[in-house]
Parts: sequence; structure tokens; C-alpha cells
Amino acid sequence: MMKHPIPKLLALLLSPVLLLLIASNAQDTARSIQIMNESSRRVEVHWVHPDTGEMVLQSTPDILHGANFALNSYIGHTFEVRELPAKKTGVCGGEEESCRVDYFTVNSNQDQVIMIRDGVEVEHTDSKTIASQSAATLLDDCKSTAKQQLRSDDAEDAASILDNLAACVQRGIAQEIEKANEEIAFQATVRKDMAALVENYTCADETVNTTEAKRTEWWDDAPSRKRRKVSVMIDRPASRIHTIENFLNAEECAAVEAAAKPLLHDATVADGSGGSKLSESRKAKQAGIKVHWDKEEEGDLIARLSRRVYNYVNHVLPFDIRENGQEDLMSIQYFGRGPDDEAPDRYMPHCDGDCTGLDFKPGNRMATIVMYCDVPEVGGATRFRNSNVHINPKQYAATFFSYIDPETMKMDSGFTEHSGCPVVEGEKKIVTQWVRLGVDNENPWNSFNTLGVKYSDAANQ
Repeated sequence: MMKHPIPKLLALLLSPVLLLLIASNAQDTARSIQIMNESSRRVEVHWVHPDTGEMVLQSTPDILHGANFALNSYIGHTFEVRELPAKKTGVCGGEEESCRVDYFTVNSNQDQVIMIRDGVEVEHTDSKTIASQSAATLLDDCKSTAKQQLRSDDAEDAASILDNLAACVQRGIAQEIEKANEEIAFQATVRKDMAALVENYTCADETVNTTEAKRTEWWDDAPSRKRRKVSVMIDRPASRIHTIENFLNAEECAAVEAAAKPLLHDATVADGSGGSKLSESRKAKQAGIKVHWDKEEEGDLIARLSRRVYNYVNHVLPFDIRENGQEDLMSIQYFGRGPDDEAPDRYMPHCDGDCTGLDFKPGNRMATIVMYCDVPEVGGATRFRNSNVHINPKQYAATFFSYIDPETMKMDSGFTEHSGCPVVEGEKKIVTQWVRLGVDNENPWNSFNTLGVKYSDAANQ
């Protein structure tokens, strides 16, 4: 896949670290603005240079009354909205036929809308101000009802009026939440349907690049004394997706492959009743590898790699995860058999843990790290279709994703559902660690079935 080289002059002027800082900062502060002209006048929008005050025209052509204009900008940028003379009269609508102006500055909130009202006055709204205004309107309506009760001849006692006020607010909030939930459910259905439609097309298109990261960070891995570049793809409370460069090395991969070789067997999936089964949805070879923690101090390569996994999980999540009771490392291997293979090695869309948005069940999976040892010539991408995140495998890199909100202990609602695209040419050899919360030596991972229920509890039901 062709890469566009950075111009030599730019590379000389800017260090790689500075380039990363610039790129990540620009992405964090970028905002999309919708401008709607309801002023009955033609207007134009200018960016105001913060140092010189110079006006730079943004709207070409002019924004007519009733028209919308999309603007991509950054937090802190200021713009001037300027009235233009009417085409028939050649004059503006201000005092003494002057052209009126107003200003707005891009803030940090999402869904920003600029309404240009009569008199060329700017009304700046966004997701937070709309919610605040809606709450204020609701409260005002309830307060008005309470005041009327106080003024009436048969006024109730203060406690009853306060109860009525609280009930009024509660009803209003419940109605607003219900409306919001209906809209969220509708949009989620549309999003998931669209994601399902494009899944196969995206996997088949070898020109699709890895999704651009939302920001870039650095992880200081103390035991190895190395800094590793982390690309943050999704950063939601219950849905995090990261890639980490140079997470493992050739020596560690060789140790895992050697341990897995005599144990490889056909990969299985959960069967929906607490067990596992072979399935056409997952074609690969796999082998569980026990980690010899007693050899960690001796420099055992697999133990060293596994420790790095838990260190990164604890770097991201506040659970202080230990190795006790966790699943074995899993070596998974996919083999390409050419473009004419009708049943290529792949893994259809699935969730590693619960992705229903429900409460977390102790002892279950809540994070995953996939480490790439060998990458295929064609195919093998990891696709999070509901998040529109596409990750092409990169040798010795890793993909981390978690599917739990540490504060609410609610599970992801589908954003970390993912698939392994078909491997067409070459081999894809990965090492996977599924990380659980609530396991220990007395309650190990294999004391739970694939439904997340302890076998001992299931036997008593």
C-alpha cells in the first residue's frame, strides 16, 4: 500500500514528536459548525485573525436568507457575520442604512449551530446550551404552576405545593428522557444496519487505510524502559479502542508460536447455552498457552509479555487487574488460500464480552488485547463496524479495546463489536488476551461458562 512521504524540508524543520503533537491537538480541537441564516438579509462570514484582526472571507457565495452554511473550524476561533447591501436598493438595514455585524467564537461543545436572527443578531447554540435551555423551560413551567397554587384562595400547604412541584419536574424529565432514548434507539438501529451493509465491502477493499486516530499518546512501559506510541481511536466510558506500536517483538512471538505448535486445534465460539462449538463464523486455529509466572523473574518471554498486557490494562482502567485466575494467552492463526477460496479463514462480527449495555457480571470479560506477530500480504484487518474503525494489522503492534464503564459498571452497547476480515494471501498469527474482572485463584476464569454464569451456580438452578 503506497504511503505519501513527508516532504524533506518539512521533515527537517519539524521533529516527528512535534508533528504528532500538532496532529493530535488539531484533531482534539476541531469542530463542525452549522450556520443558518434567518435574518431576512444576505450575509457573509469572515474569520477574524487573532493577531492582526484581518478578516478572511469564509462564505462563498453569500449566505442567502433561509440558507445553511457548513463551517469547519477550531475551538477559540472567532468569526464575524456581516450584513450585505440588498441587491435592489444597494443599502443595508441598520441605522442610517449601515451594514450590521455580529460575532461568535467556537467553543468546546459539540453540535454547534449559529442562528442569524432578525437584525443580524447571532444566537449561538450547542448540545449543552440546548439541554440547559430545555431544562430551564421545564422548570419555569413547573414554577409558574406552583406560584398559581400559592396565589389561589384555596392554597394548599407549602409541603403539598413542593411535592407537586417535584412531581411536575419529574414528569417533564421522564418525558424528555423517553424522547431522547427513542431517538438514540432509532439512530443506533440505523447505524448498525448501515454497518452491516458495508462490512463485506470494507473487508474486500484493500485500499482502505487504518482509521485516523482521534489523538496520539505515549505509554511509558516501566519494566522495559520503553515509550510506546498509542493511537486512541475511540474513547468513550464503556468503549475504548487503542492501537499500540511495537507492543511485542520477534523473540516473544517465536516463544508463543513454539508453545502453541503442539496444541493447535480448530477455533470455537460460544454456543449460546454456556458451552462452545465449532462454527463457520470463525475459521482459524487456536491454542491456549499457560503462563509460567514462577519463571517471570528468570526472564521467561511469555511471562514478560503477559505482564506487559496487564500493565497496559491497568494503565487504562482503574481496576488493578492481577494475573490470578485469568484466561490463558491464546495463539490464533489464520491462513490465506488465495482470492478464489470460498470459505476463507476469518472471524465474523462478534463481541468478546457482553455488549448489550447491561450491568457487568463479576468474573466476566471486560477488555481484550490482540497482538500481531505475523501479518498477511492481503486481508486480515480488524474492523469495529459500529464504530467505523478499521485497523490494518501491523507486525508487533497491538489493538486494545475495553467494553466496560468503570464508573457505572455498565457494559458497552455494541461499539466494540468487531470482526476479523478474511485472510486472502499469507498468514495472520496473533496473540490474544481476554481480560476478566472478578476472578482470582479461588474463582478462576474456567469456573464460569460462556454465558458468564458460574458452573456451581448453574448446577443449582
